[in-house]
Amino acid sequence: MKKIIFVILAIIIPTLTFIYTVTAGGSLTIDSLTIDPNKRTQIGKYATSLEAYGMWKANPDKIKIIDCRTEAEYTFVGHPEMAYNIPSKVWTGEWNAAMRNYELRSNPDFGKQVKKRFDKNDTIMIMCRSGHRSAASVNLLAKEGFTNVYNIIDGFEGDKVRDRESYYNGKRLKNGWKNSGAPWTYDLNPDLVYLP
Repeated sequence: MKKIIFVILAIIIPTLTFIYTVTAGGSLTIDSLTIDPNKRTQIGKYATSLEAYGMWKANPDKIKIIDCRTEAEYTFVGHPEMAYNIPSKVWTGEWNAAMRNYELRSNPDFGKQVKKRFDKNDTIMIMCRSGHRSAASVNLLAKEGFTNVYNIIDGFEGDKVRDRESYYNGKRLKNGWKNSGAPWTYDLNPDLVYLP
């Protein structure tokens, strides 16, 4: 039964994604006005994880997926099995008491690494943990002359559950690639990992 459902979804998702893309003139089903302002981009192209997976599945030679999270996130949290890891920010190990988190700093090689692997006219879909770093990465690539770059707005881990009554409150279990049923792995492919 699970195989039948997977086969049906594998056929329906790419088909619906294609229809949405064609009828919407290149932008998918997402209304940019409803998107978290921190996930909006200059280019204005957005996709959910499932839409991105559907686009890639329909045309894996033309659709490129970049995971712009740190190498540690890509390695230990998991990643889409077809995603290139090109971090837009790198971990510093410095604690920021005000943010109650470790600092990340911009990766000065991000644009160079993307240009090395992809053409400026390629269709590129970028994801991070939840859609904020990927939005900044899309904007950075727009400044570099890339024109067909999508922000995967729900990222790999998704958004946090906001329900104080729920055991899952504050956990990243709402949407996202990892929670959507799209394929992901912990296995590392030497052709896809980031080598500074």
